[in-house]
Amino acid sequence: MIINGDMITHRPYPSPHDSVKLTEITYSSRGVSVKGLLAEPKASGTYEGLVYLRGGLQHVGMVRAARIAQFAQQGFIVFAPYYRGNRGGHGRDEFAGDDRYDALYAVDVLKQFCSSSRIHVYGFSRGGIMALWLAAMSDDITSVVTWAGVSDVTYLYEERVDMRRTLKRIIGGTPMKYPARYAARTPLFALNYVQAPLLIIHGTHDEHVDIEHAYFLAGCARVLDKQVETWITEGQKHHYGPALNRQTVRDLCKWMKAQ
Repeated sequence: MIINGDMITHRPYPSPHDSVKLTEITYSSRGVSVKGLLAEPKASGTYEGLVYLRGGLQHVGMVRAARIAQFAQQGFIVFAPYYRGNRGGHGRDEFAGDDRYDALYAVDVLKQFCSSSRIHVYGFSRGGIMALWLAAMSDDITSVVTWAGVSDVTYLYEERVDMRRTLKRIIGGTPMKYPARYAARTPLFALNYVQAPLLIIHGTHDEHVDIEHAYFLAGCARVLDKQVETWITEGQKHHYGPALNRQTVRDLCKWMKAQ
């Protein structure tokens, strides 16, 4: 009998770095098969775990091997779920609906490869919602990082006119018609369950996820007396330049290991 988090299949995946081994894994999540990419440093050692939660929707923002390997090179075993309905996985990508369980059971997959009990979660853009939900649903999370992360789905609908049709299709209508459905996807309302330290990274000129998402999240965290740190970078957009991006990855990985 297959249970949530069980591996169903696995296969080697081409790695862009000689020092990192990649494996594509299919696992079970609430009755559907979900795929994800595992990155492991080849050098022997004890490595902490990292659940990498991608941004975007469907093929947009898909997990990239080079990005996962970049985090593995910082000394983590990394597992990045594609979310249901993507790259041959079953079900439908629901933008923080039942697909949040794909993130939850990714922790169980990661535990099968990671000897350390310390497991962190990182979410970029849409992955910010997923990371916060995972931290609210699991007691196994050591730290949480959201980079350019969405925190309020209703506000996302208002600010991203180009996404309104997609959000209405997925959620069933507008926030005015179905406010409870949008609230049910917004992790700010579950932030009291998050016990892990939180790092918020955002650029002030982000054109895809407005800086207000970072301010909403930081404000709620402080009201709830959560351990929160913000790295707000003046003038940066959704995607940082290559040099700053690499440095920020190194810095956030050091921050996670220090928690």
